[in-house]
Amino acid sequence: MKELVRCKPCGYVMEADKLGDVCPACGMPRKAFEPYRERVAANRLLVLSLDMHPIAIHLSQTFVIMIPALMAFIWLFPNLLNEVFSNVLIFTIYVYPLTILASIVTGIIDGLFRFKSLTPPLLKAKILYSCLILISSGLTFALSYHGEYNMWGFICSIFSLGFAVRLGLLGKHLLDVILPGSYPVKKGKVPAKEA
Repeated sequence: MKELVRCKPCGYVMEADKLGDVCPACGMPRKAFEPYRERVAANRLLVLSLDMHPIAIHLSQTFVIMIPALMAFIWLFPNLLNEVFSNVLIFTIYVYPLTILASIVTGIIDGLFRFKSLTPPLLKAKILYSCLILISSGLTFALSYHGEYNMWGFICSIFSLGFAVRLGLLGKHLLDVILPGSYPVKKGKVPAKEA
């Protein structure tokens, strides 16, 4: 395993041989780095390094913002490329629940690999808000199914956006939290010793 170093001021971790004169994240000088030992088992780290959940979250965040913004834009400027913006809005409304499902599934995978449990209070709260977003996205879809987006669909999309903001605020507390230990392995196999 390659030697790792961590920036003391910002916590950025990187391979020691790739460190230049300054921290790539915060710009502090090289002397601000200290040796770092990875506390996560290799099989857990491999899954976490795929960044499935952050990618799915960014996709769903794009849609949660686009829906009320596009609705408001179409209402405010009905003669400005209405057909184009309406088609984009309809596509966004149709795809949004799927991006939420992808975020939930990858969040569960991330939670199990990062924390080995979905029962800590912050994870339970994230699951609750994820379900609320899924419900509100489904209602937005149902209320706008035939391209007839109305005030109720807009209100549901605003609720969805509010739930997403709350979920993001909860999630930012978990960004750098990784508990030590190895992910459970099948019976009869010995977990890899952590470095």
